[in-house]
Amino acid sequence: MKNILYDRQKSVAYAKQWAMGRNPHFYNFDKMGGDCTNFASQCILAGCDVMNYTKDVGWYYNSPNDRTASWSGVEYLYQFLVKNHAGAGPFGTETDAGGIQPGDLIQLGNKDRFYHTPVVVEVEKNAIYVAAHTYDVYLKPLSHYFFSRIRYLHIDGARAWK
Repeated sequence: MKNILYDRQKSVAYAKQWAMGRNPHFYNFDKMGGDCTNFASQCILAGCDVMNYTKDVGWYYNSPNDRTASWSGVEYLYQFLVKNHAGAGPFGTETDAGGIQPGDLIQLGNKDRFYHTPVVVEVEKNAIYVAAHTYDVYLKPLSHYFFSRIRYLHIDGARAWK
């Protein structure tokens, strides 16, 4: 495996380009539970340009019917990122608000489950701004969301086959 630097600028540029619209190369999951994690995965892909094609437990998208649950499912993406210790594709760690950078992810939830995955596009001293799909936003302050649980996912990098 070869380590790849995660290009945060490319991830944020992708978020800016597609936050208020849909890239026609990817299915819109709005009517199938939401498009937020699909959009977050697209942003991560823009920043690392590598997928993990391991059936069922990897992270990839070829079509709406040929993808992993981690591509579009909130909890599945979290599990893939934090448990991808040696495989291809992106990997990350859970952190706190101070460890977040543009291109990272935030997941919001209630007492039962995490349900939304915005992408961090800007960080200032006391404010985090995000982009997201389902209810399309760009540069929305995180403080304007209502949630009872939050987790911060820092994308550490990615790996590709040599």
